[in-house]
Amino acid sequence: MNQEALILFNLAEALGIGLLIGAEREQRMSQTDVKSSAGIRTFAITALLGAVAQLTGGVALLIAAVLGVVLLAGLAYWRGRAENVGLTTEIALVMTVLLGGLSVTQPLVAAGVGVVVAVLLASRAFLHSFVRSVMTEQELRDGLMLAAATLVVLPILPNQTFGPYAVLNPYLMWSVVIMVMVIAAAGHVAVRVYGAQYGLALTGLASGFVSSTATVRDMAGRARIAVTERDGAVAGASLSSVSTVVTMALVLAATNSATLHAMAAPLLAAGLAAGLFSMPWALAALRAPRVIVEAAPPDQDSTPVVPQRAISLKEALAFSVALAAIMLASTAVQQEFGKTAMIAAAALAGLVNTQSAAISVALMVGSGQIAPQDAVLPILAAISTNTGIRVALAVTLGGNGFAGRVVPGLLLGLAAAWAAVLLPLPIVPLLPG
Repeated sequence: MNQEALILFNLAEALGIGLLIGAEREQRMSQTDVKSSAGIRTFAITALLGAVAQLTGGVALLIAAVLGVVLLAGLAYWRGRAENVGLTTEIALVMTVLLGGLSVTQPLVAAGVGVVVAVLLASRAFLHSFVRSVMTEQELRDGLMLAAATLVVLPILPNQTFGPYAVLNPYLMWSVVIMVMVIAAAGHVAVRVYGAQYGLALTGLASGFVSSTATVRDMAGRARIAVTERDGAVAGASLSSVSTVVTMALVLAATNSATLHAMAAPLLAAGLAAGLFSMPWALAALRAPRVIVEAAPPDQDSTPVVPQRAISLKEALAFSVALAAIMLASTAVQQEFGKTAMIAAAALAGLVNTQSAAISVALMVGSGQIAPQDAVLPILAAISTNTGIRVALAVTLGGNGFAGRVVPGLLLGLAAAWAAVLLPLPIVPLLPG
């Protein structure tokens, strides 16, 4: 592409950005009584102004153009302050001139940002309704906490090992904690958005990404209190086992891909068994009347299916401490007493949290302390003890009607995982890597 053609391309992109943002603002004005001095033509010309300024005078002239647009936008807002209720259009106008200049130096970035700006402007009603009516104050704080953990804390942590046996890596451990928090937040959002529409079955599936153990406990309590909801509670508890398998695959993929490859057959077998067992109950629950699922208020006495918090800092820190302790204990046991003792340590860790046990073993694989195949039995031991906890909760809290339907599925999934190891099938060679 010659120089003139490249210039024409940059100008065309700037014009497209201006027209895109301006079209949204023009449409917005046509739907309300709010008047604005900037319509589609103003936005298009402003974007071209930024591009021409960058082409002819570089950064200095672009800065002068931006200052001029800021001055005019401020004057327009001051003149119409009695009618305007916000600065959105004026800010968008300043952004447009900057994007026009950026389209000359970074056209792909400018195009992407332009689309994002247009989408944000067009999503006004949805965003306002979501923040004011759907999102709770606690969920907002949890979102800010997750952002701080990712953007503030993670970059300052050292990415190197230290401590006894040189197995503790703050950056890697905190990255795993963030991933677990993201999975928990995604499960919470899925429950809030889809639970009210599809009932307890999908609620259990989504809640299982947060904690399958907690989901079985909550569903057991609901089945005991409301017999009419027992089928839905059974479906939710059973489907949470599928979520556990998916979560396990995600954490292993993020921690050590070789461990995921070694665990592919048992995880796939367990997931298929749990999914097939859950299907009849899920279909029955989906045909049942829909239930309303909302964030639980802090003073609610009954056990909610949806946790009132999307993310818990206390639980995240506890997970980090537990992960560090399990990593140290597993490494020490493995080096001092051999692999058999490491399996026992992982089984004990599974009583608390399956993911932390699996992550600690996967990190040992990543550091070269054990081979990927040697990680299978410890992880399965952790899954086994955790399944035992869920079986005990189903029996003690849900009663015979609930336990008789849920426990066989839990045991079937566990048996399928062990069978895939003891009676290996040609599954792993079909997987990439």
